[in-house]
Amino acid sequence: MPTTITICDTCKRDGWTAGTELSDGEALAALVEAAAQGIDGVQTRRHSCLMGCSGACNIALQAPGKMAYTLGRFDPTAEAAQGIVDYARMHAQTDTGVVPFRQWPPAIKGHFVTRHPPLPA
Repeated sequence: MPTTITICDTCKRDGWTAGTELSDGEALAALVEAAAQGIDGVQTRRHSCLMGCSGACNIALQAPGKMAYTLGRFDPTAEAAQGIVDYARMHAQTDTGVVPFRQWPPAIKGHFVTRHPPLPA
């Protein structure tokens, strides 16, 4: 089963101004989608509001039967997007969704907000 990256496309970081073409979440979503293109075991989707507004930009990582994670406080940069996708690829390759800390991409360290155990079968 693939790991799904859900990207909040309505996130607006401090300093975002009305009239800006894209929200910060939309900008991050576009970067994550581009970085995930062609990566086996990783898919993306957008969702309006993950309710983490005070720590925007937010994403969730999920796969059936695996530990799920919410991450936030990202800048909408290519480096952040690549780190998110790299972590999602590693998540997809595990049986449990738990990736050892020493393997985490530097771009995602310090961005974990919550983790959720898988739902019972």
